[in-house]
Amino acid sequence: MLKDTFGRIHNYLRISLTDNCNLRCFYCMPEEEYNFTPHGQLMQVDEIELLAKLFVDQGISKIRLTGGEPLVRKDAPAIIERLSQLPVELHMTSNGIRIDDMLPQLVAANFKSINISLDTLRSERFFQITRRDYFDRVRANIDLLLQHGICTKINMVVMKGVNDDEILDFVALTKNNPIEIRFIEFMPFSGNKWTSNQVYTQADILHQIHKVYPTDPIPAGPHDTARAFAIADHVGRIALISTMTAPFCAGCNRIRLTADGKLKNCLFSQGETDLLTTLRAGGEVLPLIQENIRSKSKELGGQLMTNFEQIDTDFLKNRSMITIGG
Repeated sequence: MLKDTFGRIHNYLRISLTDNCNLRCFYCMPEEEYNFTPHGQLMQVDEIELLAKLFVDQGISKIRLTGGEPLVRKDAPAIIERLSQLPVELHMTSNGIRIDDMLPQLVAANFKSINISLDTLRSERFFQITRRDYFDRVRANIDLLLQHGICTKINMVVMKGVNDDEILDFVALTKNNPIEIRFIEFMPFSGNKWTSNQVYTQADILHQIHKVYPTDPIPAGPHDTARAFAIADHVGRIALISTMTAPFCAGCNRIRLTADGKLKNCLFSQGETDLLTTLRAGGEVLPLIQENIRSKSKELGGQLMTNFEQIDTDFLKNRSMITIGG
């Protein structure tokens, strides 16, 4: 069991497979030329399996694959097949571009859910945000997931003046589709030029939705990061992730393993523990994991303020989003 000093038990591991991506979203990665981690410095298939088994032995019951874009790795099928043999729920967050290429492997692995990152339903705006022209393929692949009965969620990072005018368009998707739309407050990371006036808050989102749709709150579990709501006569539902205005740290059960084998006990932690180097040297990894969890801060990595308007990103010590893995 992995327990921190605040009594939180951690049973959810997010594993980043790569910091590479076939999109260039401005809020995820620095705008300047980016040097992706060489393949040899990434965790290899056997190493991912070994570490995953170690975490499962310590009580991890849910694993989510992230990136970058996890499906750009050529050996992603092998990784997915290995992890699907473990006694865990398997989930993934993807940009959706390679879902069609990988559909047989995804179906065989019996993913509990797949989250697709999609911040706009307009092709021209998709290109502006991602700097790539894949909108039609992503939309088709969301439909493909639904056709195969795979639980599908859409992650929309809401940014004031960028895509906040599309919130109701996303809600409309839940009318006839068994899909969850997750509205996410814009968060600060290294190189993404975050400012507090770009944050479209949970209250703002709900206010806009309630002008058109009445909502009914869905009871949340102790570790849920999203507040979910049902809408009458809608097959799907909506949810809000309010990291900036209403953090949910008290129930946190998540830890993150970066693609280069570093353990982060919080999305915003400035510290991390190198597991891969020790693993490759034949050393004991479990004590490092346990110490990392014990050092976890009470909330927001110990470096963000709960009043997001006072956050000074010049003093923020963290990776870029793409190197953390979300």
